[in-house]
Amino acid sequence: MLPIRDLGTQGLAVSAVGLGLMGMSQSYGSPAERDERESVATIHRALELGCTFLDTAEVYGPHANEELLARALAALGSGARDRAVIATKFGFRLEGGRITGLDSRPSHVHAAVEGSLRRLGTDRIDLLYQHRVDPEVPIEDVVGAMARLVEQGKVRFLGLSEAGAGTIRRAHATHPITALQSEYSLWERNLEPEILPLLRELGIGLVAFAPLGRGFLAGDARRAEEYPEGDHRRGDPRYQGEHFDANVRAAGAVRELAARKGITPAQLSLAWLLHRGEDVVPIPGTKRVARLEENAGAARVALAPDELALLDAALAPGRVAGARYAPAQQAMIDR
Repeated sequence: MLPIRDLGTQGLAVSAVGLGLMGMSQSYGSPAERDERESVATIHRALELGCTFLDTAEVYGPHANEELLARALAALGSGARDRAVIATKFGFRLEGGRITGLDSRPSHVHAAVEGSLRRLGTDRIDLLYQHRVDPEVPIEDVVGAMARLVEQGKVRFLGLSEAGAGTIRRAHATHPITALQSEYSLWERNLEPEILPLLRELGIGLVAFAPLGRGFLAGDARRAEEYPEGDHRRGDPRYQGEHFDANVRAAGAVRELAARKGITPAQLSLAWLLHRGEDVVPIPGTKRVARLEENAGAARVALAPDELALLDAALAPGRVAGARYAPAQQAMIDR
């Protein structure tokens, strides 16, 4: 069984490795590659392994991902919901099944959560995040609306996603924030100078999404143009052209050290994250049982100081080529 970690200091305990569900409904691979039976089997196997921290969002699908999770838990019968720690997110305006902007107005927050509760088939959300910071709505108003949901028993703990330092401080002063979800991995280290120290000062845990560099660090990445239409990696600058070649070279240290230790590059990359502190919890995404089992195995990997130093140096900031996101996506990051 996976070990348990305290996510921040507000009392939320989660599995040391979580499961990101987004890819079961969108973003990676083609629709033909998604098999609900395999996705459901992956969720069921996650619970068996003690990987109980399950991450979804209203926008994944949209809506389909939350509904998939509900069906997976319902198939296990009574008691399954109590074994899971469900995290979901709000914050986008959806029209006709498409994202048309950001919306964190308090009235929208409450409507979005009611929709998520209905789709998830549950009476409470364990961890509710604002998915992206809405510059049109003061964060105090957003967190105030979220806090009222805590008072009503519909939400247990609050989180932010991709928020900057000023936003985090103001949010936490309004109501305790349990977790920040943000991209963090050997491949993306932008949190280290300012955000990680702030989280530790305030007692906020870090949930690391894309902990494998959207699959790049797993060791089997392909060039952007080799992925199907609709796959996010087609537009990822780090998967393109000369950036791809440079990143393959930089990640060579991961592949080589993993081979020497008899583990996979993915396990090594996740183990590096787990060694960053007990307040860091990665949520690698997968839609397949075999990958889930591989990722969960990272919790058993011990890394010596010299091995950590080797990895730190090989993929130090500045060694990874290309922007983190295309400009439109980067514009939504509150930094």
